[in-house]
Amino acid sequence: MARMHNSTKGKSGSTRPNIDSLPEWAERDEDEIEELIVKLAKQGYTSSEIGVELRDQYGIPDVQLATGKSITDIMEDKDLGPDIPEGLMALLEKAVNLNKHLNRNPKDISNKRGLQLVESKIRRLVKYYKKEGKLPEDWKYSIDKAEMLTQ
Repeated sequence: MARMHNSTKGKSGSTRPNIDSLPEWAERDEDEIEELIVKLAKQGYTSSEIGVELRDQYGIPDVQLATGKSITDIMEDKDLGPDIPEGLMALLEKAVNLNKHLNRNPKDISNKRGLQLVESKIRRLVKYYKKEGKLPEDWKYSIDKAEMLTQ
């Protein structure tokens, strides 16, 4: 399949191997994993940072195989989930950084186009999250709002 904002085709870097069950060496039980997730979420980690921490520091290769739920689902069950989904927040930060760059360098046309592409991704993602109920229906994107949210 072709890329959305590029005329080339391609694949992402790597794929995970298909496994049906946890390896024998992963000896943590569900309750212990959920406690670790809650502890890390209270320290301010995002769900992707929690996944990396659990993999690298605690030897848990896949939370979903171990618990039957994703890290985000566990965080939402414990009322620790973020107000704005993590993917949208990353795009908002990118838009804010591009906007700051364009304010300093107004003739940078290629980054102006990059900002337009990021903003279109944000609008599509906001539309999806509104449909899924993860964002309120009256939520609207603006660069000023993005700057406030990312501080």
